[in-house]
Amino acid sequence: MTDAAEDVAALARSRARADETPVVVGVAGAVASGKSTFAAAIADAVMADGGAADVISTDGFLYPNAELETRGLVMQKGFPESYDVERLRGLVQEIHSGATEVTVPQYSHEVYDVAGEKPFKVRRDAMVILEGVNALGALAGRLDFGVYVHAEEDDLERWYVARFLALCAEAEEDTSSFYRRFAGMSASEIESLAHQTWRGVNLVNLREHIAPTRAIADCVVTKGPDHAVVQVEVR
Repeated sequence: MTDAAEDVAALARSRARADETPVVVGVAGAVASGKSTFAAAIADAVMADGGAADVISTDGFLYPNAELETRGLVMQKGFPESYDVERLRGLVQEIHSGATEVTVPQYSHEVYDVAGEKPFKVRRDAMVILEGVNALGALAGRLDFGVYVHAEEDDLERWYVARFLALCAEAEEDTSSFYRRFAGMSASEIESLAHQTWRGVNLVNLREHIAPTRAIADCVVTKGPDHAVVQVEVR
């Protein structure tokens, strides 16, 4: 993954803007595809080469759970309509306008909800990497470089279930965790629920909304069953 991240970082840095505002990179892919990890690896590669980089998750731009409930979108969380897309686009516009500070909403996977906001200092010499399932779809035509992380559906399901089980295990020691509600279930019941959630929600979102954005990516990073990158395709 390190070599792939270095290659992608170099490609993204080559998109330096004439107005010298930060290059904004989008990293998209399915739930559990490793978008966050790869985005962080790109940032590390940029910094190892003497540059600066920051990573922002688009999860912070999800509507809070209470609003999703009001809008009847609880079961579509992560689908395009569950995001404040205008605010996300506004963030990119602010960064490209030369703003020195913006406000970024934060998301907690532990409580499974938006958890406040914090100021974000925009460094003109830094690359800004936006990672999330909607990073390409919501920001089409607004990014300087787009990356799609691809993996086979069977691998994605397996990775998702493993992550779901790990979060449930961690919740045994964390009463504030969203996953604490599953504490009374057996391991097999939790695993069955994870598979149901993947197939009934995440797989539908992948096929209908996320995977189609692969076509507009500048670069497609393909991962094998062990999460290792097996191909980097530059468009």
